[in-house]
Amino acid sequence: MMKFVLFAALCVLVLAEERPEPRFMEDALERVVGGEVARPNSWPWQISLQFKSGSSYRHTCGGSLIKRGWVMTAAHCVDSQRTWRVVVGEHNLNSNEGREQYLSVSRVYVHPNWNSNSVANGYDIALLRLSSEANLNNYVQLANLPPSGQVLNHNHPCYISGWGRTSTGGNLSAQLKQAYLPVVDHRTCSSGSWWGGTVKNTMVCAGGGKDSGCQGDSGGPLNCQLNNRYYVHGVTSFVSGRGCNEVRKPTVFTRVSAYIGWMENIMN
Repeated sequence: MMKFVLFAALCVLVLAEERPEPRFMEDALERVVGGEVARPNSWPWQISLQFKSGSSYRHTCGGSLIKRGWVMTAAHCVDSQRTWRVVVGEHNLNSNEGREQYLSVSRVYVHPNWNSNSVANGYDIALLRLSSEANLNNYVQLANLPPSGQVLNHNHPCYISGWGRTSTGGNLSAQLKQAYLPVVDHRTCSSGSWWGGTVKNTMVCAGGGKDSGCQGDSGGPLNCQLNNRYYVHGVTSFVSGRGCNEVRKPTVFTRVSAYIGWMENIMN
């Protein structure tokens, strides 16, 4: 049986069908496959989610700053008990460039329907309440979220950003990367030669070629341009267990527009 890879390298989902399982992508300090290093702080809502390991913190996932005191990320990133912190204004994980803000997490809200043993059910989304609010400036800004229910057309231009692996099992990179991943519409992505029934209509597929997300990118944004502004339409969720950039197995994201109501209820 083939496997998916969750961006969080937690567990694998075994499907009844002969198709690769999704794999979470936050297991290790790994990064976007293909693409290029982003211009520093050009995705100013991108955050690094880190957990305490001994006396230091280690990057494990991405996320998006959606209010000064709130971050949106993937449920599989935070469904374990750890001491978390969020770094905003980050670019190079290995150096302090003076733009970073380090914020502790006071509470984690995982979607109540999330089940780590059934990734294909969806609901891979969580909110983090910060202990203090981020200061907004040229390097730190809030993400724009889409209107509830909005679905993008096939081939709509989007970018993934994150600190994940640069290739399947490949080398790590400390700098934030970005890769162009056009949307693959649900009809195509859920067809038999693509992801099939693994992909639900509460998910967004993007890419499916040489560029993709990979371990360490989980929870980060799918940034899609509409009317000269970028909106975060997806939360990075899983890739194919055969490899991060498997052909016709595009990176799969939680569709943000399907969860606007849930997020508003928690943050209000």
